[in-house]
Amino acid sequence: MNAGQQQRSTGNKIVRFALVGLVNTGIDLTAFFLLLKLAVPALAANVGAWFVAVLFSFVANRFWSFERDPGIRLHHSFLRFVSLGALISLGVSSLSIAVLAGAVGVWPAKIIGVVVAAVLNFLAARWSIEGRLLK
Repeated sequence: MNAGQQQRSTGNKIVRFALVGLVNTGIDLTAFFLLLKLAVPALAANVGAWFVAVLFSFVANRFWSFERDPGIRLHHSFLRFVSLGALISLGVSSLSIAVLAGAVGVWPAKIIGVVVAAVLNFLAARWSIEGRLLK
């Protein structure tokens, strides 16, 4: 955060994070759809779509949703963000597809995974970029 710049409230960060998340979800679902149309298997399409979406999400959240901790170097912040994103978003959505796709279909399984991961991602993104979970 720059000197003299007022810190955003947690509520403001949640709203910004949610807006980035909506755009990010659109990017994820669009990439997933396109990869499925190219006959990429569902789990591989999920990984590819996640990777495209996580790049956008990191940039948008780092520069718009959260105040950057100057003590965390860019590459460390990115590695934290991607690692936690892989564990949470990619892990939850892939598990959801693997477990639920046969019962409810690929798209409902994907949507369930996206929704379940959203709340966990706020805390993970905040820690990755600001270096804290709460306050």
